[in-house]
Amino acid sequence: METLPRHVEQDTDGGSGPRRVEANSPHFAEAFSEFLLREKAIDELALQRSQRAARQSGERFDRVLTKLGLVPEADLWAHLGKFLRIPPFEAGDLPLEPPLSDVIPEKFIRANGLLPLGAQGGRLTLAVTDPLDLEPVDALAYATGLEIELRLATPAQFQKAWSTLYGGRQDGVSIVDNDQRAHEASEFDLQRLRDIANEAPVVRRVNQIVADAIEARASDIHIEPSLEAVQVRYRIDGALRNAETLPPGLKAAIASRIKIMARLDIAERRLPQDGRIKLAIRGVDIDFRVSTLPTAHGESIVLRILDRSQVALDFDRLGFEPRTTAQLRQAMRNPNGIVLVTGPTGSGKTTTLYTALKELTMPDVKVFTVEDPIEYQLAGVNQVQVQPAIGLDFPNTLRAILRQDPDIIMIGEIRDAETARIAIQASLTGHLVFSTLHTNSAAASITRLIDMGVENYLIASTVKAVLAQRLVRRLCPHCAAPLETRDRWRAQLAAEAFAAEPERLSSPKGCPHCRNLGYSGRSTIAELLIMNERMQRLVCENAPDANLEAAARENGMTTMYQCGMAKAWRGETSVEEVARVTRMD
Repeated sequence: METLPRHVEQDTDGGSGPRRVEANSPHFAEAFSEFLLREKAIDELALQRSQRAARQSGERFDRVLTKLGLVPEADLWAHLGKFLRIPPFEAGDLPLEPPLSDVIPEKFIRANGLLPLGAQGGRLTLAVTDPLDLEPVDALAYATGLEIELRLATPAQFQKAWSTLYGGRQDGVSIVDNDQRAHEASEFDLQRLRDIANEAPVVRRVNQIVADAIEARASDIHIEPSLEAVQVRYRIDGALRNAETLPPGLKAAIASRIKIMARLDIAERRLPQDGRIKLAIRGVDIDFRVSTLPTAHGESIVLRILDRSQVALDFDRLGFEPRTTAQLRQAMRNPNGIVLVTGPTGSGKTTTLYTALKELTMPDVKVFTVEDPIEYQLAGVNQVQVQPAIGLDFPNTLRAILRQDPDIIMIGEIRDAETARIAIQASLTGHLVFSTLHTNSAAASITRLIDMGVENYLIASTVKAVLAQRLVRRLCPHCAAPLETRDRWRAQLAAEAFAAEPERLSSPKGCPHCRNLGYSGRSTIAELLIMNERMQRLVCENAPDANLEAAARENGMTTMYQCGMAKAWRGETSVEEVARVTRMD
């Protein structure tokens, strides 16, 4: 009879210990498939597709699920841990120093995806990335003479923890730093650049940059060449953070690799280029918007990360106040008219519009969008990508859409007078129109339309509501500390309406959960201007922004600053963050 290793127990019904399952066993694929269906992690169609792909490729069933993008990596590992009854690895499990470093060979545990977490009382706690490959775990139990207690870590968690504990990257990734051919590649030797860009070291380095950005929840990747180095930075929760510095000889190879992935012309380095990349990263399909721009020391490259799994198309989850959400929904119920969302680039305008469209999309409603570019695909919505190079610009696309008998139209951005006039004409002929503008406040949007040449009376009669918004960083719930100057702010904010709520003024501190930033995630602060009769009269009288805002506040509008300070009062964000975003002291 086979003797089971000490770190597992025989699988029995109702057992609470870890299961021991053979990786290529048909029993595992069948049992895990049934488990995923019960957990509603996949549907029957996705299951059949993954099983067929596993049979054809000979790969393990669980690995096929992430490669096809059917189950995100983090979700798959969570389900796998639950199925095998192995607790998940947590950031707090990581020790300060590698345990048993004189007994456990670093090369062995790195090669097998193992991470020792601590040895105590004759037991070694070990994080594994592949709970079905137990041979190296058995070998480690035999070599140390210790019982093994498993923790399940995703590959992303393992890579980050390994880098923290052992101070380096995985083998094979850093080899590009010493690749002499990559250093010596000339920007003008196109064939050589193409060859190097498609070789393993450069491919691995670019893939690592992208994977690290996804793991860090970055919204953008900035690759900036200089005379001395190539700087890689990530924008996380709206703030740029240094990620790594690459040798200057890699700038041409890295740029060429990204251009090849985005199907851009690697020979064109004098003009800006725009492209798109679609990749499956850790089991999730992610789109990247790529922009290149020639600079003095090479091409600056920015990749905008469009991760659908991280987008919450729900007003409450986006951070909107209940009163603002109720008023916005009332404006959305108008049969016609224009609803504008305004703010700077990266303030979440498109996500807000997508959330509105998601709520309004019904089988009996025809919805069109005209965008540049299409950021996320929405079910039940006809989305059109403008292509100015062939004459398919916003005005021409809008004219064609109006002949398609739409009920609701979303315009990515009103950029010129012609687009504004067509939007207004569409609203006058019975359509509900959503769009964005680049202005600093809700009241300034009215002035912006007037500056474009739109008549005051048309604005007054068609615009139903204007929403101005910004994004503020949320305080990390694990490390937020009481604000030292809270007495000053408590006195200053005591007169506000929200002061009746419990005061939790806090400040950022930093911990492993938030990468020592003190913030984790973002929330929306907004002001909503409703076009009532008094506002219409002021617009027709060409009143300045200050008068429009004063009238809106008398009508009950909460400004962005007030909205932000209410979140700070409740401990959701910091006073400094609200001041930074709204530029107020």
